[in-house]
Amino acid sequence: MRDHDNADRIRDLLSEGETAQVYPGAVVLVALRGEKVLHEVVGHLSLLPNRTVMRKDTLFDLASLTKPLATTLAVMALVDDNKISLDQTLSELLSATIPPDKQGLTLRWLLCHSAGLPDWKPFYQELVDHSAEERKAALRALILEEPLSYAPGTSCVYSDLGFMILEWVIVEASGMSMDRFVEERFYRPLRLERTFLWTEQGSRRFKRGEFAATEECPWRKKILQGEVHDDNAFALGGYSGHAGLFGTADEVWRIVNLIREHYFRRRKDYFNPGTVKQFLTKQDAIGGCPRALGWDMPSADGSSAGMYFSPKSVGHLGFTGTSVWLDLEKDVVVILLTNRVHPSRSNERIKQFRPKLHDCVMQTLGIT
Repeated sequence: MRDHDNADRIRDLLSEGETAQVYPGAVVLVALRGEKVLHEVVGHLSLLPNRTVMRKDTLFDLASLTKPLATTLAVMALVDDNKISLDQTLSELLSATIPPDKQGLTLRWLLCHSAGLPDWKPFYQELVDHSAEERKAALRALILEEPLSYAPGTSCVYSDLGFMILEWVIVEASGMSMDRFVEERFYRPLRLERTFLWTEQGSRRFKRGEFAATEECPWRKKILQGEVHDDNAFALGGYSGHAGLFGTADEVWRIVNLIREHYFRRRKDYFNPGTVKQFLTKQDAIGGCPRALGWDMPSADGSSAGMYFSPKSVGHLGFTGTSVWLDLEKDVVVILLTNRVHPSRSNERIKQFRPKLHDCVMQTLGIT
């Protein structure tokens, strides 16, 4: 951001967020028309057991940003490769025996949270009774047994379960684990050195002090730092289709910019731009669906994107205090990574802070 005074408005707001205990620390990255104009850091990556200053390259548990930046990315590649298609059903996509109520669930419904599945279940409580090698299969059986909450394709209920199934689809369609697929297809070619789906082996590359701490977990009975916060993902070995991605603000930007450049047809080496546009378009055909495929879109009232992001924006939130918003009309990206759940998830001040930050960014850029 070339205007120093304008950039200071955003920095001051970030400092206010720390003072008001919205989060212990935060990293914010803003880009305009493909150029990074602000990359700012404030606060601490941990308060307990040690007080450590936040850095720009801090590794964050991105939580549900896993959905658009890993799972949806992989599905989009497989659709682009003609290995799967959006309106294929689970009975066509998976080799397992699918119960009658779920045989007709489509990839499209799963991606926009319209498949009739419940939002969340504490599967980890049962999964820990299985060996580590058996847990993914056990989870899939539990989801298939889970009663539907509503008629598929008629409504929209945000669901971790749908994205757990999407991991299964990726494994069957690609013939490899999801972490390996996204690493080989995207993260390694993009030279992302600090982005990975959590596995014990992958996490060993980094020291505990490089990670933003999350919750003092009542189940694991310790401060979580360097391991996945989500209990279901933890029980599954570190990740699933809904959570488990770790990364930095700069590398999140590089993934988002890859998607952005294909959307605007400035490149076509990773995807057909038409495929990207299809995924980033609101799914109006599904009753009451305010989403694109794998991405949220701004709600009419009280959006976390604030007042100035256009209706042609896509974004996503992560439970740990992370978010990304991309305005496809104004060509603005705002990435906010925080550790708001450290040391407790009961801190929900970020709900009021996020739109405030986004409004400040847009006002500062002169785009309102």
